[in-house]
This record gives sequence, structure tokens and C-alpha cells, in this order.
Amino acid sequence: MSIQIIINSGIREKRAAILVNGQLEDLLLEQDIHEQIAGNIYRGKVKDVLPGMQAAFVDIGLERNAFLHINDLYPLLDGEKVRFWQENRLSIQDILRPEQEIMVQIIKESIGTKGPKASCKISIPGRYFVLMPYDPKINISRKILKAEERERLKKISTELIEDKYGLIIRTNAMGRDVAELKKDLDYLTHVWENIQEEYKKQKAPALVFTHADLIMQVARDYVSYNIEKLVVDSEKDYEYIVNLLEKIAPDLKQRIFLYERETPIFVTYNIEKELAKALNRKVWLNSGGYIIIDKTEALVSIDVNTGKYTGKKNLQETVFRTNLEAAKEIARQLRIRDIGGIIIIDFIDMALKEHQEKVLEVLAEELRKDKTKTALLGLTKLGLVEMTRKKVREGFQELIQRECPYCQGSGMVISESGMALKIIREISELSAREQFSAILLEAHPRVAAVLIGTGGEKLKELEEKTELDIYISGNDELHIEEYNIIKKGSKKELARLALPVQEGEEFRVLIEEKQSNNTSAGIARLNGYIVIVVEGGSMVGQEVNVRIRDVYRTFARAEII
Repeated sequence: MSIQIIINSGIREKRAAILVNGQLEDLLLEQDIHEQIAGNIYRGKVKDVLPGMQAAFVDIGLERNAFLHINDLYPLLDGEKVRFWQENRLSIQDILRPEQEIMVQIIKESIGTKGPKASCKISIPGRYFVLMPYDPKINISRKILKAEERERLKKISTELIEDKYGLIIRTNAMGRDVAELKKDLDYLTHVWENIQEEYKKQKAPALVFTHADLIMQVARDYVSYNIEKLVVDSEKDYEYIVNLLEKIAPDLKQRIFLYERETPIFVTYNIEKELAKALNRKVWLNSGGYIIIDKTEALVSIDVNTGKYTGKKNLQETVFRTNLEAAKEIARQLRIRDIGGIIIIDFIDMALKEHQEKVLEVLAEELRKDKTKTALLGLTKLGLVEMTRKKVREGFQELIQRECPYCQGSGMVISESGMALKIIREISELSAREQFSAILLEAHPRVAAVLIGTGGEKLKELEEKTELDIYISGNDELHIEEYNIIKKGSKKELARLALPVQEGEEFRVLIEEKQSNNTSAGIARLNGYIVIVVEGGSMVGQEVNVRIRDVYRTFARAEII
């Protein structure tokens, strides 16, 4: 079995693909547009205590307060309160009070209209262990199957931890010697000591500890002795990974490679096509059958169909073979799309019980490959398969797509941020393939606004990365998924064509917001082009007449007339 890790370090995003025998099996995403906080530890301040919900809301310094349930408060209880809690005789008012400061860890990102979910049960993941400072038990990964290895690891861990903390022994710990395991545990206890020190210094609300970034997560969770190679297209990230492995697994450094070809790395490894398919509702199987994936507010439904597959024997054999293939593909799609929550699978009806059992067995086997917690609950009376997959953050589709503004939710379109990243990738690919120093393009105004950023800082960063002058104009007649590259050429040539306003021109504009670094000024936009309105900060939401005073490449300054 060939396992490869392919990392694309793009502009404003990183993507890591796990390939098994050349097929995409898992995907990790990190985008600067969507800040991920799951795993972060905060010194929070209790804002509201809700006895009716046995929960509280905690201010962690972000836009939304974190939700904290009484079941996640165990570390705050003393011996007497633990007994009352176990007997369900304890109210959250007996534990928390408004303005109280506590240490919390985010265990679930904000999803849709819901804020993040927090817990006081701190966990710190390492390469071989997860340190549980407030839980004295030792648990072992279910994927470690051999009894003698489980016993060996438990014995070593018990001696190392000395009843100070609790541990989860990870799958990566299999076969590791005492020295390697101790090194990882020493690192984790050092991290915990630093967290405690930082917590004492801070005043709530404050961030105390940041979760591992994508590169660190890949090195910690995926780089092991069974990988064939890891290929990354950024020299900076290549050196980071090599230096990281020097500390945690020096023998694996020889399997890390820097990708230096002009063709984008995800195109070379055929990953870009796979990701495009992951946005489709219908997924074709190699046999000619297909599955349909539909997401609703309450659950995700997956339907299996024979499609073009007619089989070579009888109908039951055709159905059985289609369901077996579908079970493997469903587990793969759950990982790639990062689908979470309640999942209902409607396999094609099978008359033979042994066929049903075999399909469920294959599905369970494939789900064991998933690093996200899953639970297969079996068949309902209607013959549907029930399962759950832990939802920690927005899935792949939610990150790339948004509810269609044209059809009010009956379909999906690529989001502004998804389109912005698509345009960035095309500009990067064009600049590697062709010779030009400036480019002019038009996109929907909301996409243009994401590309430019408030005050033009995102466009400036993009220009520095690509070494191009980039002119972006908004066109509200374009569909949000459309954009046009109008011209590529020299900087001097495009400078004459690109600017949408001239000094002295007058316009009527809507003041959308205050300027972040100068609240006396307001921000308006003309087809995505930023107009800073002097003394317009107090007129947010109003239309005003303005005269253009100064014109720059990414914005203009105007005065009210």
C-alpha cells in the first residue's frame, strides 16, 4: 500500500491531501478567511448562566460567546460536588457565577448560526499521546488491536505518568520504545506547564494556547513510518517540516521532498479534479452505480443507486456488489468532505441477511480509517443505516460554497471566498506559465471586495506574493461564480486602463462602514473599488454625494459635497 501526503501552500490557504495508492483518501484545509479555533485554550469570563439549559455562555474575546454545558465542567468540581453531579442533584448555578474566570478549550467551531462549544476538560494532543490533565484515566486507541501491545503500552504509560495526569495512547504509539514515548510525554507536560503559567498572566477574555497549524498537524498525525513520501510546494514549509522531524522522527526526513515544477502540485497529482467532484451532489462509482449526497439542517442523507451497472449474474448479486463499492466510497467522501452530524444511508435493498451484514462490516472497516470519531448504529426497521460522525468545524462544502442568493437556498454556488481563492490560483498558474507584469480582471463586486480586502491589504499581499500589479474591478452584472481576465500586459499599459474613477468626478455612494483605523472616515464601494469618504464615519447606512479627491490603485479618497 502506497501512502503519500501532498501539501499545497497557496496564497491565503494551505491544503494537505492524503493519497492511498494514488487515490485521495483524506483532506485537510486551512484558510486565513476562516479562522479555526477548535483546540484553542482561553481564559474565559462567564457572561450568562442558564439553569434551564444547565449551561453557560463564556466570553473568550471573540465575536460569539462559547457555549459550555454542565457535563463539561467536571474539572471544576470538588469531591462533594462530584457526588452531587453524579446523582444529578447539582445545578450549574452551584458551580458557576457571572464574571467568574475559568479555563476553557474549544471543542467545536462556530457552525452556521451557532457559536463555538467549549469544555473545561482540557486535552493536549502529541505524536503518541493525548495529555488529559484533569482526567486520571489511561485510555488506548481502539485501532491498536493486539492485546500484548495494548498491555505493553499501558504498562509503559502508567510508569511514565506516575498518576499525575490522564492519557490517551494514540495509534502512532504502536511499536515505539520507551525513550520515544517519554520524549513525547515530556513535551506535552512542558506544554501544559506553559499553559498554566500563561493562564496566570492573562486577564479574561484572553487566548492562552493556540492549536497546531496544518503543517504541524500533518507532521504530528499523518507522518509515520508507513508513508512513502511527503511532497510540499513551499520551500519555507519544506524546511519547517524537515526541522520538525529532526526533533520528533529524524529517520523520516529522507521521505520529505520539495516540489519545484511549474504545474500546480494538486494538478500534477490529480487532486484538483477530485476536489471539484467533492462539490457535486452525485458521485459516480467505478462500476457505473452512483451515490447521492444531500445535506439538510437536521442530517445528511446518502442514497445508493445501481445506475448503469447491470451486473453479470442475478439482481441480488448486482445489488450486493454496488452496495459494497458504495460503502467504501461513502466512508471516503465523509472524510474528504468532512461531513459531520447524523448520517442516514439508504443502501439498495438486500434480501439476504449475509449480504446486509457484509456491507455493514465493510462500512465499519472503512470508517476505522477515519481520524474523526464515528459511530455506526446499524440498520433501522426501514432498512436504513444510521451513523454519526463528530462535527468539529464547517465541512469542505461549507467552506467553499454558500447558500445561493439567487435561488434562496434551493441550490448552492461557490462562496465569495471560494471564488477569490479560485481566482488567486488561476493568477498564480498564469504567472508561472506566461510573461506579464500586470493583469486586469473583473468579478462580482462581493468577490472583488474579498480579493482587495479592507483598505486594500489583501490585494497588496497578493501582489507581493505574485510580483504582479493586479487591477480588480467589480461588475454586478456578473454571476458570483463568473470572472473575466480582461487584459495581461505591462504595468504602464494597464495602469492607464484600470482605474475606475478620476480626480474631480462626482458620485452618489452608500456609506457601508467606518474605516477601521480612522473611524471618522467612512467606506463606500463603486463596483468593489474602495472609496474612503472623509468625515463619513458618522453616516453609515446613508447615501451621500461625494467628489473624488485622490486616486490610488486600490482605493480613492473623496469628500462629501
